[in-house]
Amino acid sequence: MKIIEQAKKNTSRAAIISGGVSYSYKSLLEASASIATQLLKSKKDLHEKRIGFLIAPSFNYTVVQWGIWRAGGIAVPLCASHPLASMKYVLEDSQAEMILVDEEYFGFLKPLAEECGIPLSAIGPVMRSDGVALPVINTDRRAMILYTSGTTSKPKGVVSCHHHVDAQIQTLISAWEWDKNDRIINVLPLHHVHGIINVMLCALWVGACCEFLPKFEPEKVWARLVSGEISLFMGVPTMYYQLIKFWEAVSREEQKMLSAGVSSLRLMVSGSAALPESVLNKWESISGQILLERYGMTEIGMGLTNSYRGERRAGHVGNPFKGVEIRLVDQQLCDVPIGEPGEIIVKGPSVFKEYWNNPQATKKAFTSDGWFKTGDMAVLSHGSYKILGRTSVDIIKSGGYKISALEIEEVLRNYSGIKDCAVVGIPDEEWGEVVAAVLVGEREELNYDMLTTWLKEKLPSYKLPRKYQIVEDLPRNVLGKVVKTSLKNYFNTENSS
Repeated sequence: MKIIEQAKKNTSRAAIISGGVSYSYKSLLEASASIATQLLKSKKDLHEKRIGFLIAPSFNYTVVQWGIWRAGGIAVPLCASHPLASMKYVLEDSQAEMILVDEEYFGFLKPLAEECGIPLSAIGPVMRSDGVALPVINTDRRAMILYTSGTTSKPKGVVSCHHHVDAQIQTLISAWEWDKNDRIINVLPLHHVHGIINVMLCALWVGACCEFLPKFEPEKVWARLVSGEISLFMGVPTMYYQLIKFWEAVSREEQKMLSAGVSSLRLMVSGSAALPESVLNKWESISGQILLERYGMTEIGMGLTNSYRGERRAGHVGNPFKGVEIRLVDQQLCDVPIGEPGEIIVKGPSVFKEYWNNPQATKKAFTSDGWFKTGDMAVLSHGSYKILGRTSVDIIKSGGYKISALEIEEVLRNYSGIKDCAVVGIPDEEWGEVVAAVLVGEREELNYDMLTTWLKEKLPSYKLPRKYQIVEDLPRNVLGKVVKTSLKNYFNTENSS
């Protein structure tokens, strides 16, 4: 395994900071070998047995992930914020043969493990492996099963082999110029490529340091960002929104201190959801940092990125990473002209192997000549790709037009009184779908007629929302993405306008 060989080059360096304790690469290697030995028992190889695990973001998380890999297993991370029904689905669908947990989760998961008939083990003190031989893991072996968000159907298990993981890591290291002197905070969920690949494994590949925080808390994140010890930060748009709100609430002197401190970071990245241009601009005014937007998904890792050293265009996600091939196609899979919207299809060494135990979905996801169909729409504009949204939830088909919900959302966010918003298509007998907007704001401050008059100066008539609903907050998943399928329910009530 290449990640293990990389770690062996940096044994004396700090690999992980967790709970205020610094752990070296040597400690990581020894502890993961111990976990592998305990998993193997008398076996020589797990032969791709699926091992579910629920471990808090920490040194132990990495130890368990690497231990599963080194024993020849497939890592299936669970998410603590998911309901038990979701965890049950993942465990049963992946056919997990064991569950590893922190002591804190043992009582929580014990009833579910018993219901599913899966052995449950709490990891105790990690012992040295005493030199027990571990299996040789070829790069074509399956490494992980990560589950999609399941916004349009049941979640699918995305299978990545070790060579897919290696390709994803090396692509990011090259594009974003990682080196061993970097230190990054990890406050992202560890059942998703953003937290696992982009942050944790990139850092550990190059000999850098990954610092875990138990959860995202703006005050604590700000404290680390201005410490002078952090060189990179990667987050989702809602995190930057909350960091901005914290900055706005402190005194002028504190604002100056925070702004000066964060300006020294060499790179700040936003991903996993569309970054509102208003957030990008506000963050730049606060920090001097132009957030680097990129595009990726569970099945492909990262596909597109704005330039690390060159121009970063607001609302765009740049161009393909080295080794990644991108095309924009129509429904017949023919390339669309430059400037016309099309579905993103992808080829490259980072693209996943299969959907677990779902050959029909796997076949449907690929073209006959091996291109993965992402289901995301984009346009190549001014030499850079701009994401228009998911074909299933962000592209509204109304009166013969294909309308990007993301474009309308960006305009709405610039209206006084709208704190946030989401746009969806609502079925309509005459138009197919009509544009509907869910707004976060005070009801007494928002007049729909005035808003529509304002929008008419910004958007063509066919893109104007026909229905509105005001809410206190938008439903989001753990990565901050708005769950748009839930929003349509707002328009089944008499309260919608």
